[in-house]
Amino acid sequence: MFSRFKKPDGPESKPALRPLTPATPAAAAPAAPTASGLAASAAPPKAVAPPPKAMLGGRASSVPATPEAAAAEKEKKRKERLMELKVELHKKLLESLKLGALEHATEANLRSEIADITSEALSEMSVALNKDDRATLNQELYDEVMGLGPLEPLLKDESVSDILVNGPNRIFVERGGKLTLTDVTFKDERHLLRIIDKIVSAVGRRVDESNPYCDARLADGSRFNCMVPPVAVDGSLVSIRKFKKEKLGVADLVRFGAFTEEMAAYLQAAVSTRLNIIVSGGTGSGKTTTLNALSSFIDNTERVLTIEDTAELQLQQVHVGRMESRPPNVEGKGAVTQRDCLRNALRMRPDRIIVGETRGEEVIDMLQAMNTGHDGSMTTIHANNARDGISRLENMVAMAGIEMPLKAVRSQIASAVNLIVQASRLQDGSRRMVSITEITGMEGEVISMQEVFRYERLGVEPSGKIIGRFNATGVRSHYSDRFRQWGYDLPASIYEPII
Repeated sequence: MFSRFKKPDGPESKPALRPLTPATPAAAAPAAPTASGLAASAAPPKAVAPPPKAMLGGRASSVPATPEAAAAEKEKKRKERLMELKVELHKKLLESLKLGALEHATEANLRSEIADITSEALSEMSVALNKDDRATLNQELYDEVMGLGPLEPLLKDESVSDILVNGPNRIFVERGGKLTLTDVTFKDERHLLRIIDKIVSAVGRRVDESNPYCDARLADGSRFNCMVPPVAVDGSLVSIRKFKKEKLGVADLVRFGAFTEEMAAYLQAAVSTRLNIIVSGGTGSGKTTTLNALSSFIDNTERVLTIEDTAELQLQQVHVGRMESRPPNVEGKGAVTQRDCLRNALRMRPDRIIVGETRGEEVIDMLQAMNTGHDGSMTTIHANNARDGISRLENMVAMAGIEMPLKAVRSQIASAVNLIVQASRLQDGSRRMVSITEITGMEGEVISMQEVFRYERLGVEPSGKIIGRFNATGVRSHYSDRFRQWGYDLPASIYEPII
């Protein structure tokens, strides 16, 4: 795609209520017999006035307002019934299944055994279920035993990028950058805590009142964080950032509209000529996705080491060494920080070092690595724009307890960092690379910067979609000569703004 810029060689339903109409004579109570023995005709009753409209659909009436409401009520009762059955059957499964043998059982055998135990238990309980409900129950029981219970279908849904649990009855998901409330629920707080404990115990951690929060990684690589009462006031909080199996390249991001082909050609030259790059942005703005895409421009002959709190990077090179930090154990010992990994990485002959996210004292070692022969290193930080990103780096140096004059800190940053790529998630859920900014040096005590590309917002469609365009600022790259010397002679036209 970028060949023209490249190096040449290179209810059960409730019964319907009768209409609220005046009673008929047939419905009236029988009259007392007369002397002739014949029943006297009952006097016609007074007409009963229908209740006020305000009472209908309110507390005085249980008539569903619409067929849709009736269907929703029926579905709700069905789910409540299945939930009660699932709790009872789960207890019986725990009594019947040999939990120690679950690891060695095949999925087919385990599903068959669960179906047999469920069928026998339902017969004992004299409960009849249709085929669909029985299949749903068996699947949910399998998820309880081998998976994460109610969360399992959401984890398997490829369209879901984030799962956010606010207590047992409010579970949100993010699809296409938009949050929506699901109909998935846990039975109660104890059910939710059991699933949390299942996750954290698998990685040798625990959560309780003395240690109410935890970070972990699921078996598929998804990032997990939880916080439990009493710190979580209205029920346990869980957030899961799902691990994406597909590897998005730069061409994919260009196709999705994250940036343009011209910007991609510039970034290819920047990565290939070993500029040190920081990807900046807010939570969920696409920093890790952007970092993965940029890494595709690294040559396969280079040795790359990655350091992360939770392993998410999906580098596509042949020679990659991955490291992951480790929290302390229950006794508060055994912690391995990103800074420990970074210091050790410097002794492992890396060509490039990629830190998944810099947010603490490891910034000192990262800047020193960028300044001491490990050109082409990359990392991400949380910041709103390029200038804020520089301020964040300064603050992290100060947090590390390093007493240096501000000018010296800024000089270190200016000589270490070459490029800041700003990623952002817009209000319509789309993700854009809103700015590419070069650091050109120092002017007095201020770090000098120049923006090369930016995203210009032009308006909003009635549907809420953001209208905008990518544009060059008209500033020629500070690293043009470097690009040319390395064989990436970009045409001057890519720096020309759209009028």
